[in-house]
Amino acid sequence: MEKTDIKSLSFPELEGLLLEMGEKPYRAGQVFGWLHQKLVTDFGQMANLPQRLRKGLEENCFLAVLETAEVKVSRIDNTCKYLFRLADGNVIESVRMQYHHGCSVCISSQAGCRMGCRFCASTLEGLERNLTASEMLEQVYRIQQQGGGRVSHIVIMGSGEPFDNYENIVRFLRLVSDERGLNISLRNITVSTCGIVPGIRRFAEEGLPVTLALSLHAPNDKVRQKLMPVAKTYPLDEVLAACREYFEKTGRRLTFEYSLVKGVNDNPGEAAALARLLKGLHGHVNLIPVNPVRERDFVRSDKRAIQEFKEILERAGIAVTIRREMGRDIQGACGQLRRSFLEKQADRSPGLGKENEGG
Repeated sequence: MEKTDIKSLSFPELEGLLLEMGEKPYRAGQVFGWLHQKLVTDFGQMANLPQRLRKGLEENCFLAVLETAEVKVSRIDNTCKYLFRLADGNVIESVRMQYHHGCSVCISSQAGCRMGCRFCASTLEGLERNLTASEMLEQVYRIQQQGGGRVSHIVIMGSGEPFDNYENIVRFLRLVSDERGLNISLRNITVSTCGIVPGIRRFAEEGLPVTLALSLHAPNDKVRQKLMPVAKTYPLDEVLAACREYFEKTGRRLTFEYSLVKGVNDNPGEAAALARLLKGLHGHVNLIPVNPVRERDFVRSDKRAIQEFKEILERAGIAVTIRREMGRDIQGACGQLRRSFLEKQADRSPGLGKENEGG
């Protein structure tokens, strides 16, 4: 019999499981607290449960627990990058960033990615698989335990496209915000998408007041399609219409991520075009000096071009900031640490197939 992924169960589902096992309803609160507040890694740690229940859970369920494969700490800003190993040998990465408003964690939603964005290292190895809700929770839980402080903000902006793993993303959001668990406010959570229109529209109906971030990166379809293959399926007019719908249904201001690539999308004319495109969209532009990826030939825009781009947007009344660089000295860009780890593993094990390379 296949064991149940207990950490991915909602509270009502956990209640149902325990009732099937012949337990009283109050046991669900105890077990949920052990899983999502005390963050245990073994059923034997659930000290106030009777031995028979702990044994029953062991026989019928499994606890997803991530193994820390590598941790890098920035000497510049104390940002921590974690490489976690999943039970099947795949590896994923997460980032802990300390701000004045609290501790923010950037997590992955997939092992790898199939979106093919040309400036991102996450997609170079393709998609291995979706992460379960418990594997996404575990990134937050292990970082909170190892980092020594409460996680207050979450950004689902690591490896993977969240709306390519829709059901597990929504399950994760409901669990991580449950008042019986970590109780992280949904308003402190950002979900980033490259523009999966059906996913945006469906997400607007969920009643989850999270911030939606769109990876925009260009003011027109021609340039965007060069950078992001998904733009060939979902043109900008459809993507932005879905974003308007999201704002109308949730009241949540959107964030537009714009990675500046020298000579590709950073000239003054493109800044003016972006301002016209976003006028009236109730959004905020986050300008990102692109992180160089060894396998790509993209170069970040120089400081003068970035500042001029920002000023053009501001003069047009667009709210804009330049993202503060975090973890530049520890392979801070999405997918870089995972890729270097896989390359080292492949070098140590020549001739092994990809399924034996841990990702």
